[in-house]
Amino acid sequence: MDGSDTGSAPSPLPPTEVLLAASVARRFYLDNLSKVEIAEEFDISRFKVARLLETAVAQGIVEIRITVPAEIDARLSAAMRRRFGLKHAIVVQAPTQDPAGPEPVTEWLGPVAAQLIAEIVEPDDVLGLAWGRAVNSVSEGFTKLPPCTVVQLTGVHPLEPINANSVEAVRKTAAISGGKSYPIYAPLVLPNKLTADILRCQPSIAESLDQFNQVTKAVVPIGGWGPTLSTVYDALCEEERELYRKLGVVAEMTALLFGSDGSVIRTDLNERTISVTNEQLVHIPEVIGVAGGAQKAEAIGAVLTSGLLTGIVTDRAAALHILSVPPSGDLPVRDTARRPPTRAATGAIVRDISAAVPLEAVRVG
Repeated sequence: MDGSDTGSAPSPLPPTEVLLAASVARRFYLDNLSKVEIAEEFDISRFKVARLLETAVAQGIVEIRITVPAEIDARLSAAMRRRFGLKHAIVVQAPTQDPAGPEPVTEWLGPVAAQLIAEIVEPDDVLGLAWGRAVNSVSEGFTKLPPCTVVQLTGVHPLEPINANSVEAVRKTAAISGGKSYPIYAPLVLPNKLTADILRCQPSIAESLDQFNQVTKAVVPIGGWGPTLSTVYDALCEEERELYRKLGVVAEMTALLFGSDGSVIRTDLNERTISVTNEQLVHIPEVIGVAGGAQKAEAIGAVLTSGLLTGIVTDRAAALHILSVPPSGDLPVRDTARRPPTRAATGAIVRDISAAVPLEAVRVG
């Protein structure tokens, strides 16, 4: 034996070698160039390219993670598409079925939804991303997108600090597409209408809000009306949660509240949120919902019944529950024509009860 310790960490590289290994790795793993092409570009031998790639892995510059692809249930996907008149429906067979609520499923839905979005987005599209854990997971799954503008469709989690990490999904997606990003550095839910109105007039936020009418593809999470199932639910005080529950709310999407029949329940909450509106959503040609888990099944079914979605990415547990409930009637006809945003036409039934609920009766705690 020569006394060498084969289990010890590799010796640190000089900074120039680290940069070269990182550059070569990026061209090979992210840009899909061959070793020969990389050798020509950097004026080195292809054998050195191979050694640099090995070094990048050994030094932790490149981390390789092997994941098992989620299985698609073609039968349930087709059944969901027919039932709700969708353009796209993907039902994922997650390896772990809802052991602790919807979130363990999200990591399996995100990459699948990312592949769908990458397929349907075209050059010069305007892609809207609503804030939410599911959509953040989708953004993590993007590896390549056509050149497009990326717009944030809602404010961020009201209970978390607002910083660059809050809008990472929009920033990262825009960087991959090479397009411009329009983030929103503001909470989704505000204490009152006045605060929301003031923030909407703030120049950078107003610039992003102005892009809503140009969105051609959108990705939105769906929340159930319960703890940890909805960003909006978690942001409200207990009195508000119970009030909206008594009004029939079972689901939330982009701060819109839905009844079990798919109707949009309009309350004072709509006046104090920074978010795309119901009227703007219906004018977006493609709106893809991403949500899963048995606990969210009722909420997903309600939003699908509204007719606002053109596509859904969900899991088998949610799909089975949704399809087991007999349809309550004809679905609203979703008109995706690009009409002027001032027109109030919508594919969803709207129940406006805001006048019946005094503003002072519901306020953020």
